[in-house]
Amino acid sequence: MFSFRSNMRFIFLLLLSGLTVAACGGGGGGGGGDDRIQPGSEWLITTSYVAAGGPGVDGIPAIENPNFETAETISSVGDTDLVIALRSGGQVKAYPHDIMDYHEIVNDGPSDNPFTMSYCPLTGSALAWKGTASHADASFGVSGLLYSSNLLLYDRETQTLWSQMLQLAVNGPRIREVPENIQVIEADFATLQAMYPDALVMTRATGHDRAYDNYPYGDYREVEGFLFRVAGEDTRIPPKQRVLGIHDGDDVKVYQMETFGISTQTINDQFKDQPIVVVGNSAQNYAAIYSRELADGTILSMSPLQDDLPNVMTDTEGNVWDVFGAAVSGPRAGAQLESTKSYIAMWFGWAAHFRNIEIYFN
Repeated sequence: MFSFRSNMRFIFLLLLSGLTVAACGGGGGGGGGDDRIQPGSEWLITTSYVAAGGPGVDGIPAIENPNFETAETISSVGDTDLVIALRSGGQVKAYPHDIMDYHEIVNDGPSDNPFTMSYCPLTGSALAWKGTASHADASFGVSGLLYSSNLLLYDRETQTLWSQMLQLAVNGPRIREVPENIQVIEADFATLQAMYPDALVMTRATGHDRAYDNYPYGDYREVEGFLFRVAGEDTRIPPKQRVLGIHDGDDVKVYQMETFGISTQTINDQFKDQPIVVVGNSAQNYAAIYSRELADGTILSMSPLQDDLPNVMTDTEGNVWDVFGAAVSGPRAGAQLESTKSYIAMWFGWAAHFRNIEIYFN
């Protein structure tokens, strides 16, 4: 169990390190007390686990209009540094963890197709959402609030609060709205370079003076304790271990990143009534989940493809699929596997947000 003593030890180490905690509104203890948590206001989450992180609304500044260099030319990202990648308008873009640690949100994309990339360092979760055409301002900011130690975003037009890991508007005018997901791939930078050398990588020219070389949480990723209360705990997996999960309602299935092995592996699996394929590689530090049922009702069986990045899977029809689930050759060239509600996060984050969790054991 994760005791109060271990939590206080972690806070002491942070203070001793002299680092300023900047992520997820973090810094200080885990109480609520924010005046936006109004009695009688409708919430879809338990407000006793909603905490004011410290800096307040936009105290952690989202990045607007980011600057980019190509993966081939950028020098500020190390080979083993984690980056978050997506494909937008045919272009792969990547956002380094060390910048996201300090900003958490990037509003990006053209005005007619905006999207928001978010990352919560306290739960290690990265997600991207499409902007909503019906709203004049599709951008998001950092609310300064957390739910079970996870980022609550707010949309700037209506001030609605959104749970990142639940992928759901939980309080405000747009309550119960579900954002449209964009597939993201997390990987070591060396893997991204091998996959997409022409990818655009966000630079440190953010307009803000931050110590991007310094991880702002000391040994947070190694110690047991948390800065904020979480709604549930589960000791089946170490709390800070990164796992890939898929969710539907309160049901979740997770796959441990470290179990994929040093060669690419595919798992033809079933989640509830949905046939899925899980593809990953522990050495290259990536994993993703797609539906393997096509629009015409065909259910594919996938096999791993080795040493052909960014292509990672093939199937019995002879199609080759890349890491973003696109068919690059074969009879279905140009087809796209349907993305799922899946992402990588620390195990404790999954346990705090969902109740019915199945662990896949290789």
